Order: sequence, then structure tokens, then C-alpha cells
Amino acid sequence: MTVQRRDVLKGAASLPLAAVLADPLITRAIAQQLDTVTIKTPSGRDVSASIALPSAQKAPTLVLIHEWWGLNDQIKAVAADYAKQGYVALAIDLYDGKVAKMGDAGSAMSYMRAMLSNPKAGFETCAAWVDWLKQHDRSTGKVGTVGWCFGGAWSLNASIARPVDATVIYYGNVTRSVDQLKQLKGPVMGHFGTQDQNINKAMVDGFVANMKKAGKADQLTVHWYDANHAFANPSGNRFNEAASKLAWQRTAEFLKKTLA
Repeated sequence: MTVQRRDVLKGAASLPLAAVLADPLITRAIAQQLDTVTIKTPSGRDVSASIALPSAQKAPTLVLIHEWWGLNDQIKAVAADYAKQGYVALAIDLYDGKVAKMGDAGSAMSYMRAMLSNPKAGFETCAAWVDWLKQHDRSTGKVGTVGWCFGGAWSLNASIARPVDATVIYYGNVTRSVDQLKQLKGPVMGHFGTQDQNINKAMVDGFVANMKKAGKADQLTVHWYDANHAFANPSGNRFNEAASKLAWQRTAEFLKKTLA
């Protein structure tokens, strides 16, 4: 490790997560600490992820799913933070190594559309990683999923593909059939912004109704914030500090309760 990186990491140790995620230099230094793991899916595809390990020898595990930008340093830094909280945190890659620069919506859209052209592969990737985490030698066997935006939708998809113990959705598309939602096992928490024009109240109300029809109403908790889409991303222009802080607190309490 270079002196500069060591100094950056030392300075970051006392910073709140939002401040860390807002600084590209710090997030890059933290991201470089994570190890890359690769597995083969049942269909024979090689898929990769970045892993952060806690100090405990046995710990609950988390699948973290990136925004439409791809598996960038930000999400890896979040994984590192979750490891500090006591989780085996795995930030998976659904774009096969492609990452758009923050703000390059054209590239992000292209990567997302390419991935969504074969959703079956995405479901297989998520299921493979959940299975891998359950068998990890540092795992207690408990698995939760957390995702943001594009990743929020895939946090839900991952839990449909392979039932897990907890699901957290940050402003992700939640339009799912009743039959799909019947596949869920553990509780689900969703965070949504009242100013979000796409992931809006009509969509979320439909999700709530279908969860009820699926017999899962008591497993769902929905939180609304006076905020826009991507309100929890400190590097974006829609970041809402108060909403983000409250959502992080609620998520932390939810994961502690469901995965302990």
C-alpha cells in the first residue's frame, strides 16, 4: 500500500459513510482493499464480485447490487462499511465488468439495456451468488440483499430467484406478479421518494397490493421520504442528507433484526 493510500484510509476511518461516498479519492482507496472473487454459474458463465470480510469468524452475509452505473468504487466502499458493521458483504457485478463514469447516463443506459435483454442470466447470477454465500466458510447461513435504483429492482429479483432472509430495496422498480412475489421468504423493506416520477406511488401501491394478494403483506415495510430518486447517493445532485441518514438507520436496524 502506498503512503498516500494509507493516509487517505486513515483519514477516512473517522468519516461518516456519506462523506466517504462523496469523495472519489477515498472511495477508490477503500475499493482497492476488496478482493475479487469469481464463480461459474450453472450455465457455465464466469461471474465476478468484490468481497469485504468482517472481523468475526462467522457472520451473516449480504448481496449488494449496484446502481445502473455498474459495480463502481462507491458500491465497493459500501461493502467495506457493511463489513465493519459485521457482515460478509459481497458486491456483485451484473454488467460483466462494464462500469459507466458517474454522470455518463448514455453508457449506463446502454449497459443496463444490454443486461436486461437477457434477464434470465441476471436471475441465474443472483441465485448463484446467494448459494455461494450460504456455503461460505465465514457465513452463518443467513443472507440478505440490498440494492439501489437498478440494483433495488435486482435486490427484489435476487430474493425471488433464491429466497433469502431479508430484502432491502432503495427506489427500485417493484412491479412484479403475484406469482413472483409468492417466491419471497423473508421480510422486505422498501425506501422510496415522494418526488420520484418513475418509481412513484402508483407503482409502489401496486407492489403493496400484490404482496397482499401473495400473502406477504405482513412481511413488507415501506418507507416514504420527501426526496427524489437516488436520494441516498451522496455523489449525485439528488442527494438528500436527512432522508439518506434515516434510510440507512432503518436499514441497519432491519438487517440486524432479520439476520442476527
